[in-house]
Amino acid sequence: MPIHRRLTARNALIALLAWLFIALVLHLKAELWDSSPAAGSADAPAGNDDVLNGEAQHGSSTKKIGVEKGGEKRRTAVVVASQASENATWLDEYFPQWEKNIYRVDNKSAPLTVPKNKGRESMVYLTFIVDNYDNLPDNILFIHPNRYQWVRLRHNDDPDYDGLPMLRHFQIPYLEQEGYVNIRCAWSLGCPSEIKPLEEEGEHRAAIHAGGDYKKAFEILFPGKEVPRYVGVSCCAQFAATKEKIRERKKEEYARYREWLLETDLGDSISGRILEYSWHMIFGKEPVHCPLAEECYCKVFGLCNLECKSKGSCEGRYILPPYSTLPQGWPYIGWHGEDRNRSALED
Repeated sequence: MPIHRRLTARNALIALLAWLFIALVLHLKAELWDSSPAAGSADAPAGNDDVLNGEAQHGSSTKKIGVEKGGEKRRTAVVVASQASENATWLDEYFPQWEKNIYRVDNKSAPLTVPKNKGRESMVYLTFIVDNYDNLPDNILFIHPNRYQWVRLRHNDDPDYDGLPMLRHFQIPYLEQEGYVNIRCAWSLGCPSEIKPLEEEGEHRAAIHAGGDYKKAFEILFPGKEVPRYVGVSCCAQFAATKEKIRERKKEEYARYREWLLETDLGDSISGRILEYSWHMIFGKEPVHCPLAEECYCKVFGLCNLECKSKGSCEGRYILPPYSTLPQGWPYIGWHGEDRNRSALED
């Protein structure tokens, strides 16, 4: 049959409709099937490795939250100020996916150390920021070294003063939303007004209380800012910040804070305490930064069903210890040498 007799108008229409049908099927396939989240994408469910980076608990359910943002895996790191007598190896064991920056303040030959062992953990924190400003991890937790903390006013907000559940429950997504969070919720020690710069100026009522020197130091650290009447934040210098929040201030400002720390005549405990009660303002919070304990435990640690009878505490979370150091063998040995059970599961 001649070609021109096969290409009739009817046959041409049928061919056109067939082509359109095929095109429609291919389009629907791309839209409905191929667009499902791929493993490792920003919208994919978090895997088991991500549970340590963030959990949001509501009742008996637990939502696992990953740490991906904008389609790229975000780096999480810890920065730790330690001495030879302290042990931070538990961080490698339980949080292998986090970057570790363990500073030895009493060893000049250590891979990570400080210009001078002064100002307690503040010298480490500032040194890390200054040295890594252009290549900061996305999320940074500034913490103390020992897993069980109740030494020289170092605290973990946990019934056993245990840093492991504290960090396991820490909500990375909430940190990324806020930019800065204090890693403690109880108001005991620090809130609502630990420091009174104006009325305490020149007063030295305790060897570790910085109120008498705070006003003068504030005027140097925050030139041009009005000295606040009250300063309050839950102690004790354990907090987290994103690289974006840190970079809201120039590198030169952090270098200037460290220079003040190096040059001040104030003793180690007082200079460190002044910065301890300044970090929240450095990262943009008001002088009194004391969120309700109930709200803090829910947002920072995903613990949302606690019984909280007061603004600053929740039942079973934190009790001020009777002595300044934990007994040898804690948490299985009590304050008077008696056998003790953990207050909570080791989760």
